[in-house]
Amino acid sequence: MFRRRTLSIVTLLLALALVLSACQPAAPAATPAPEAVTLLWAFWGSPAEAETHQKVADVFMAEHPDIKIETMVEPWSDYFTKVQTLWASGDPAVIPDVLFLWPTPRYAADGVLENLDPWIEKTGYDLNDYWPALLESAMYQGSVYGLPRDISVEALYYNKDIFDAAGVSYPTNDWTWDDLLAAAEQLTVVEASGRVARYALGMEGGKYQLWVGQNRGRILDDMRNPSRCTLTEPAAMEAIKFFADLMNNNYALRDAALSQAGGDTAVFQSGQAAMIIQNSSRVSAFNQAGLNYDVATVPIPKGGQRSAAAGGAAWVMSAASDHKEEAWTFLSWLQSKDGGQHLYTASGEIFPALKSTARSDDFLKSGQPPKNRQAFLTEGENAKVGRFGYFPEWGELDGSVISPGMQRIWAGEATPEEALADVCAQVDAFLAENGYPK
Repeated sequence: MFRRRTLSIVTLLLALALVLSACQPAAPAATPAPEAVTLLWAFWGSPAEAETHQKVADVFMAEHPDIKIETMVEPWSDYFTKVQTLWASGDPAVIPDVLFLWPTPRYAADGVLENLDPWIEKTGYDLNDYWPALLESAMYQGSVYGLPRDISVEALYYNKDIFDAAGVSYPTNDWTWDDLLAAAEQLTVVEASGRVARYALGMEGGKYQLWVGQNRGRILDDMRNPSRCTLTEPAAMEAIKFFADLMNNNYALRDAALSQAGGDTAVFQSGQAAMIIQNSSRVSAFNQAGLNYDVATVPIPKGGQRSAAAGGAAWVMSAASDHKEEAWTFLSWLQSKDGGQHLYTASGEIFPALKSTARSDDFLKSGQPPKNRQAFLTEGENAKVGRFGYFPEWGELDGSVISPGMQRIWAGEATPEEALADVCAQVDAFLAENGYPK
């Protein structure tokens, strides 16, 4: 009797359990993980530079598994034509989301770039860590359209073995133009045939504004909203004559000869030039070559000033991107001291745009030459507006009028007085035709 009652109770409980289970909602199916958003990242560069970029992308993706980075790399000579063609297509599927670009104001004026002000404000991104005037090179009409990766400040590289053999004291941060000229006279070697066996200096002609700015001169009366050319004024004329005389006296390679010889990297590594004036991009190559070299700040004239270029190519976002939230995450990470700035600086390829990174062990205590890395910081602290124009037509003006005119000087085809009078007449006409000042 007890056994039968027990079985009845068990049966009742089982039935009740079945009823209750039937009333319960079904367990939700497992939600699949969201697919990663893919960003197209475009830049120019050599295979070695592309390899560094890929390493940066790999680190980012490891930290942000919800964002996938695909890269597009082109040589400098093809890059800008390619990205402009993609923008012209209007197809967000092929337009890069994040790009390396120069000059930013030109493209911002075309409407193809995202205004970064709202993103900067939304995330509290710190703009105060950039070198003086650098951020302005990536601005248009008062808004930020790009974040410069590095700052193209130059230093004076010198071959210590050549200086030792010639009995010339190493450059110091106190050198003036007179000191540079005195050293150049001792370092230059001209054979009896007239062939120059060794030049004192290799410097690209396009960097002439460094001398102009040091001498307190200007290319235009206002590099943001110009009204006239000022290259014929005494301060600018004196600086350009100083550079031209270095070439005319065989102390410096002419611009075309420097290019034909493979550029300043080649002539410095071969010993064809005892010194070059260049940014930090040459450090890796010289270290790999095992050169015995160091750097100093660029000599300035008596009564002059340091006048490094406050410019550098910038990371920008396409206005056509379908993934702007993720693009900003990536772009701002590229310009963070623990992200891209750290990685690029540690690679030895850049002098960073962020002051905090430049002052960190990544740059100052890399364990690699040059020993006097502080020279780059000194130049960065004195960076100024002046090397290029901050208006959309600057590229056309410089490429069609100013640079061709300067090349006549560097080639020895015209004196500075002759060439600059013609250049300024053409510049003033160009500015008037384009409605400047505005």
